[in-house]
Amino acid sequence: MGVSGCGKSTIGKLLSDALKIPFFDADDFHPPENVLKMRNQEPLSDEDRSPWLHALQKLIAKQIANKGIILACSALKAQYRIVLTTNHALTFCYLKITAEEATNRLQQRSNHFMPTALVQSQFEALEEPSTAIIIDGLKAPTKIVSEILRELNR
Repeated sequence: MGVSGCGKSTIGKLLSDALKIPFFDADDFHPPENVLKMRNQEPLSDEDRSPWLHALQKLIAKQIANKGIILACSALKAQYRIVLTTNHALTFCYLKITAEEATNRLQQRSNHFMPTALVQSQFEALEEPSTAIIIDGLKAPTKIVSEILRELNR
């Protein structure tokens, strides 16, 4: 979890490979209206996010009943994490980066709907978790994955 550009997808895919657990990117579950809104540089409201979060909740339930799940999801607010954990115990890994680094990373992306103009709104919405594995998102991806795996094995 974390703001856009923190490395959720990269780390999620690497964790998926290491743990042999299916990976999903929450961005793929946004309804078209949300994607359009973000492309137009409009931050999503809690109301906009509600159907998306409930779709993710269903995905989590299905995958936990199957093989488990690695999910790259912003989960910026505590209330979003509560929705995602309804009926399931999940471990959140928070990839912490600065607004400057998030902006730099988003500027290097192509073919993604999240514009750099929304970075500040993500940091304004962010409620840092107190019960997560907190990782410096500026580290090399392989180092981040090693740290997460070490924490999960505790």
